[in-house]
Amino acid sequence: MDWSAYLPMILQGAGVTMTITLASIVVGALLAFAFGILRVEGGPVLSTIALCYTEVFRGTSLLVQLFWFYYALPLVGLSFEPVTTGILVLAAHVGGYGAEIVRGALSSVSTQQLEAARALNFDRFQTLFRVSLPQAVVEMMPAFGNLAIETLKLSSLVSLISIADLTFTAQSIRNLTLDSASIYSITLLCYFAMSLVLMIAIRIIEHVVRRGDVFPRSAHS
Repeated sequence: MDWSAYLPMILQGAGVTMTITLASIVVGALLAFAFGILRVEGGPVLSTIALCYTEVFRGTSLLVQLFWFYYALPLVGLSFEPVTTGILVLAAHVGGYGAEIVRGALSSVSTQQLEAARALNFDRFQTLFRVSLPQAVVEMMPAFGNLAIETLKLSSLVSLISIADLTFTAQSIRNLTLDSASIYSITLLCYFAMSLVLMIAIRIIEHVVRRGDVFPRSAHS
């Protein structure tokens, strides 16, 4: 089979997959920090709202969430483009699991550190951003890295709502050529290559965070 005719399609599909993955990770990380902080610092009402969010998106099937957003929401007059739907659902998934990572990391900050902040007359905002978060972010990085890789793999589900990502493109080429072994082997290699790129980027970010370039080291004291 002449792969030169199909290579541009595969690369375009891989680009769609990577775009959806990166957008989902960024939006999901924002949701994770917002709801994770609310779980710890939000008070009874906001903490309960954040808990409901995390439990709903962690406790239900991602595939069903995707179908619900794409097929059920339009019935009440709220619809999105397929790519937007895919990003929103994946981001909500990242946010649900990421919020628990943030909550756990913030809760792991030692009471001695918090007592020292109170002794220095820090308010809750100062304590969070000058004491708790600088230490917690370092602890979050490995778990967030795993979540990012998992998001890349789960992004293949968006092919089920007619998004021309890598999986959808591979299936289309397979239907034309009937060459399952070759096309799916190449698809596996493409996903592996994208995972490697994502892992390298995560390692660089983790190194920067641990070195203290994001939060000054003085914030840890």
